[in-house]
Amino acid sequence: MNCKNLLIELGTEELPPKSLRKLATSLHDDFIKQLINHGLKFKESKWYAPPRRLAIYIKELDEKQADRTIEVKGPAIKVAFDSDGNPSKAALGWAAANGIDIAKADRLKTEKGEWLYIKKIQEGSYTASIIPELFLNSLKSLPIPRLMHWGDKRDEFVRPVHTLCVLFGNELIDCTILGIKSSKILNGHRFLGQQKVTVESADSYVETLKNQGYVIADYEERKASIIKQVKAIADANNGVADLDDALVEEVTSIVEAPHIFQAKFEERFLKVPSEALVYTMKGDQKYFPIYDKHGKLLPVFAFASNINPANATSLISGNERVVRPRLSDAEFFFNTDRKHNLEYFYNKLENIIYQKDIGTLAYRTSVVEELSAYIADTINADVAKARRAAHLAKCDLATTMVTEFTDTQGIMGMHYAELDGESSDVAEAIFEQYCPRFAGDKVPTKPVQISVSIAEKLVTLVSIFGINMLPKGDKDPFGLRRAAIGLIRIIIENNIDLNIVDSISKASSLLSDKLKNKQTISDVVEFVYNRLKAYYQDQCIETSIFLSVLSVKPQSILDFDARVKAVKAFKDLPQAADLASAYKRISKILAKSEGDRESVDSDILKENAEIKLNEHVEQVKTKIIDFYNNANYKDALSTLAELKDDVDNFFEKVMVNVDNTAIKENRLALLRKLSSLMSNTADISVLY
Repeated sequence: MNCKNLLIELGTEELPPKSLRKLATSLHDDFIKQLINHGLKFKESKWYAPPRRLAIYIKELDEKQADRTIEVKGPAIKVAFDSDGNPSKAALGWAAANGIDIAKADRLKTEKGEWLYIKKIQEGSYTASIIPELFLNSLKSLPIPRLMHWGDKRDEFVRPVHTLCVLFGNELIDCTILGIKSSKILNGHRFLGQQKVTVESADSYVETLKNQGYVIADYEERKASIIKQVKAIADANNGVADLDDALVEEVTSIVEAPHIFQAKFEERFLKVPSEALVYTMKGDQKYFPIYDKHGKLLPVFAFASNINPANATSLISGNERVVRPRLSDAEFFFNTDRKHNLEYFYNKLENIIYQKDIGTLAYRTSVVEELSAYIADTINADVAKARRAAHLAKCDLATTMVTEFTDTQGIMGMHYAELDGESSDVAEAIFEQYCPRFAGDKVPTKPVQISVSIAEKLVTLVSIFGINMLPKGDKDPFGLRRAAIGLIRIIIENNIDLNIVDSISKASSLLSDKLKNKQTISDVVEFVYNRLKAYYQDQCIETSIFLSVLSVKPQSILDFDARVKAVKAFKDLPQAADLASAYKRISKILAKSEGDRESVDSDILKENAEIKLNEHVEQVKTKIIDFYNNANYKDALSTLAELKDDVDNFFEKVMVNVDNTAIKENRLALLRKLSSLMSNTADISVLY
């Protein structure tokens, strides 16, 4: 089948920079899906996303759909013909619609009856004829929360549309999408190169746009260029650039052809905690801060421009003038805050509402304070330091700096505490209460910091669940999922043996006068365990392993984790499947029996198989129990696996439910003893 390369470009006004990659990839992925669904084959595909356009390139796309055989079912025979065998109107109408003589129709026989039936060839459509519709469908499926229309047009899109190019090989597909007629003429760079460029073929799109229009269509090429240029400036200053990926992505989505320049600011601003300066440089101006080799902020930064003047002096000085007032603001806020110590701001928390049903930040802080002390005592941390850190933890929310630069919460509190002479543990805990802030972020590793961070997360979970404001769908305004995952990571990564149910109960008791939900404790426990399930899924641990451990309801997340790892290792053993099957059989037998006796009378054991099984169980019982008591679940399960052959032999040669009551009860006791050993770590029956 003949093939051609396809290029589709939709030219717009500046697309939302934080959404550009998602828009481009979503459009591409949906369009590819439609091509496949319509039976169109191709070799490879690629998306392009400069700031003012979305484009898709398809290499070696079929020119035409393949013909295919379709089956057409007609009316039932009993209504297709009368008693004399003459065709009914329904049969004749069906035959005419399908272009055949009724006599040439086949018969389809099924269990439900017999129908008229034909097979016919459906000719494939030409690709050029269906591309516009498929592309429009993909545009409509884009994840755009708010559409807009422009001028007197009724069409809607995320931004006004100005150009459309649909090239199949070197042929323009004549079509109109979103009110724009297709053309080979595209917009070039706003300021550089040719304002209008003509693309003669799909294959010439990228080079024509770059060489004539001064636009780099390839998103990854622009991104790599930005990184390279920023690194060069950092190297020239013997420093390291802050190449935060989110910032690089946003800048990539703003510039059509990136040019990076160096600028500077006054050294006096470095007296302000660097995070505040960085916040405004990155967040407001999209600048790249540069640090020295020791991590200290340098008074230079890199910025991206969409133009490249021969003399960049004015461009550089302009950016320096733009950032100076924002840095001056940060300086002013810092100096204003430092007229007082951090604790001064505590009383201001009485005037800040955390949540109307819970109360003020001051009240919430008092609860976190008590819970931090409780957890610190439990994990042998310094209780006084934990209490002090929790007391100061939210004070920076009342400072002028954090009020203006909200993303510096915790960070400014840490710096202000350090300047006040608070201990390093207290200062660090003020920042680390929020950690981990995002996937892959570090967790607190020191006891005091751990205590405060755990307490902070537990109070969030219990208070919000307690007033029935559970997260729904993607909506999670209080970050409950993040809090639960953070709690899990802190405990597991630091090997903290903390009874999570007791800790949740303690938080609930401290908040008891605010809680409306009577099931708060159980709801929070369930929520945490559901997040634990997601945590293990991210580690590619099978859900069956998680469920097997969940069935025994461990109270400690660390203990839960130890059991999961043990069961995972157990499942890899060759004996695992048979033992799991045997345990399932044992459970069914015991479920139908009465009593709880586990003591076995060896004198009435008759069969060699049951004698041997009992002896082997007694032989390993003490060892297995010792492993359990020391949380050595891996060795406990591997020792249990040694019983596999004797268990198999028992079920092959011994009947449990015999008429002799004494023998029957003795064999049930043996199974109960075996079951208690097998069920301590997890319910292995759910593994298969």
